[in-house]
Amino acid sequence: MKNFLRNYFTIFFIIKAFAIAFSLSAFIYLDYFSLHVKFINSFFAVFGFYLLLKANKYELFWSGFFIGLFWFYWIALSFRYYDLTYLIPLVICGIAFIYGIIFRIIGIFEKRVCIKVVLLFLLSFFSPFGFNWLKPELSLLDSYFNPEILTYALFLGAITLMIKAKKEYKLLAVVPLFLSTLHTTFIPEKEPLKIKLASLNIPQEIRWKKKFQHSIISKNYNEIKKAIDENYDIFILPESAFPLYLNLDEENLKKLENLSKKIVIITGALTYDKGNFYNSNYHFENGKLKEIAHKVILVPFGEEVPLPKFFTKIVNNIFFNGANDYTKSKQPQDFNIKGEKFRNAICFEATRDEIYEENPKKLIATSNNAWFTPSIEPTLQNLLLRLYAKKYKTIIYHSANGGISSIIKP
Repeated sequence: MKNFLRNYFTIFFIIKAFAIAFSLSAFIYLDYFSLHVKFINSFFAVFGFYLLLKANKYELFWSGFFIGLFWFYWIALSFRYYDLTYLIPLVICGIAFIYGIIFRIIGIFEKRVCIKVVLLFLLSFFSPFGFNWLKPELSLLDSYFNPEILTYALFLGAITLMIKAKKEYKLLAVVPLFLSTLHTTFIPEKEPLKIKLASLNIPQEIRWKKKFQHSIISKNYNEIKKAIDENYDIFILPESAFPLYLNLDEENLKKLENLSKKIVIITGALTYDKGNFYNSNYHFENGKLKEIAHKVILVPFGEEVPLPKFFTKIVNNIFFNGANDYTKSKQPQDFNIKGEKFRNAICFEATRDEIYEENPKKLIATSNNAWFTPSIEPTLQNLLLRLYAKKYKTIIYHSANGGISSIIKP
């Protein structure tokens, strides 16, 4: 026990791990404060990965712990809306501990840098409980280096050479480091449609309360009418912009159908069908509800509990008042809008590879980030969307409530 405490609670190890985590997280916070300096991001990336690959197993545990803390502390903020505020510190520590264990596993090979670098590379494809937002290559996004998989591998190879090569060969690291700065150029086709994205800021604490429903929906209609007056072809509202089961609400369906004679409307809302609950996007065009696309990939521990059924019931009863998980669609769905094809995605699933099957050229993403604001979550999501747009050469039209609405080009 004495050795355990001495090894894991050595101040030098903890300080070094903090420096590693800070270096590999700084890009998120710099972006949050709109500070975009490529040299600073590049320096932190090289410095952070260099120290990480040199770290011993104890430093790796604490590096993972602090990275989990810096990247994902905001997950716990959603517990405010389940009357479980007292659990927030425990959840934050739990999340940090899970990532500490993940990095500690990499630390099993602490003296074998080549194995460590392979495991670090593979970490980008690892999704604990289906949550895949830890993408170490994301730290290269606003640097001189290219975060795409091949160039990221070259970047890691360069860092490995810096550490492992003999003195006379260390300069060889310049070659893969330079190659990792190369970017492919992408020239998108001229957009034939004029698209407007809603950017709403409806607080989560009032979104689902009946007494605020009328004012929230009225605001949606005001925004739609503005888009019509500005001669837009398509107007995209965020996830759950209509906080109700829209397929069961004849009055709002009729209003939206009438407005869709003047503009195409995409909006998020819930769907109830044959005992199943769906998180959906609705497509209105030419005076009718054209289609409803349901979410394919649910948020782990938010919309579904990714555990065996027995444990799922226990978790839902304890934490979510016995609520059932949402039902998910079997495959991604496309909207055909005025002859143009758009892949549908709702929030979390827009950052999953499965939604980009067949490399869609255009993707409509809707989000409700109000669960986690104020925090870095909208910033991190936006960075991930930029990474996926670059990876799949897809233009993403992202409409968010409490987040960052933007058109993201590769």
